Amino acid sequence: MAAKPQKKISAPSYGKLLGELRHTFQTGKTRSLDWREQQLKQLIRLLEEQEEALERAVIEDLGKPQVEAYTSEVGFVKAEARHALKHFRKWARPVKMSTPLFLKPGSSRVEYEPLGVILNISAWNYPVHLSLGPIVGAIAAGNCCVIKPSELAPAASRTIAELVPRYLDPQAVRVVEGGIPETTALLEESWDHIFYTGNGSVARIIMAAAARHLTPVTLELGGKSPVFVDKSAALGVAARRIAWAKAFNAGQSCVAPDYVLVEHEIKDKFIELLGKTFQSFLGTDASKSEDYGRIINERHFDRILGLVDKQNVVYGGGADRTSLFIEPTIVDEPAVDSPLMTEEIFGPVVPILAVSDIEEAIEFINGRDKPLALYIYSENKRNHERILRRTSSGGVCINGSMYQLSNPSLPFGGVGASGMGNYHGEYGFRCFSHERAVLVRGTRIDPKQAYPPYDDATRRMMKKLM
Repeated sequence: MAAKPQKKISAPSYGKLLGELRHTFQTGKTRSLDWREQQLKQLIRLLEEQEEALERAVIEDLGKPQVEAYTSEVGFVKAEARHALKHFRKWARPVKMSTPLFLKPGSSRVEYEPLGVILNISAWNYPVHLSLGPIVGAIAAGNCCVIKPSELAPAASRTIAELVPRYLDPQAVRVVEGGIPETTALLEESWDHIFYTGNGSVARIIMAAAARHLTPVTLELGGKSPVFVDKSAALGVAARRIAWAKAFNAGQSCVAPDYVLVEHEIKDKFIELLGKTFQSFLGTDASKSEDYGRIINERHFDRILGLVDKQNVVYGGGADRTSLFIEPTIVDEPAVDSPLMTEEIFGPVVPILAVSDIEEAIEFINGRDKPLALYIYSENKRNHERILRRTSSGGVCINGSMYQLSNPSLPFGGVGASGMGNYHGEYGFRCFSHERAVLVRGTRIDPKQAYPPYDDATRRMMKKLM
């Protein structure tokens, strides 16, 4: 039975909100596997029954084509929820562990217990996906949740706030709308886990706030995800897959290809193919394409154009501030110390740099922060292994871009400056669970040698046992 819509909560009442959710958690209600199953089914029902409403909100906020609004938002979360629904009971089972001889008779196991009350602070670029996706794992693990959608995607935030209490248990899952003041007030409270998707600057603020309460955090950030294309690559395939990933959501993806390192022998051919591919996808005037989104707001529009200013643009470059349109743009050989090459682009701009060989590419990648994603286009398996062994990144996709997110059996998360912790599938369940060690000792055998006073025989026995 659908719950009544919740009242909007003002900033001063967040302590009361947290207290209510903590009370729900302490009753043990959310620990029930049946409750978790019912909530996952309700989330799937929300996504199915309100598919059009959610898509309309995303399209209003970001101008996404309908296919993107479904696949990367509604469809993605639905697939996550279905995967969790199918597997969460197995994930929740205690795991039997070995017990050393000196602790026998006894048995050991690991139990997965929910953390408590989770705060999910979402990002604007995938407002439905990033608001509802992380709570799949949180619910599957038996937690209460507060969802804070991004105020920069107001239509999606409003829609989520309206729909969630109609489908999910309002005693356990709540939505708080608002901007910086509301987020700041939320961070004053003592949560059991904070999950944040966004940029490194805000992540530092969140970590500092969490540190006051010793609250663990998961940070899903971004960075400059590199692409390496060698001369063995299937260039037509590489051009299509890189262009698709860069045009998707107008490049506003944390795992979008940020820059491309191409072996110099094939650079000119690759640039030509990439430009022709953008045109084949979106036509000669991308602003008229129904399959291409828009920049979220004027501030980000101006920021992206500022990165391209005075660069060697060899394809695209068109823009319209009124409609927040920026054409897919290729920049040839930007200076490596320019803002275009030192800041995350988060827009439809592709800088391309020539490298002499794979060694130069590896050195270039390793000279920068560890990225969230790394993309390798090569038919040479030895080159795959060389890059995998000698670089570090949150994830890797070989001969593809962004596909690694779509497999719920793989963890998604960053390393170093690109984030900490991971989720999706079973990794999401574990993200919001405590692995609790349980040791059970038998009482029938209780040798006196285990207790003081200790003699030489006891010491010799302990050395053998341990």
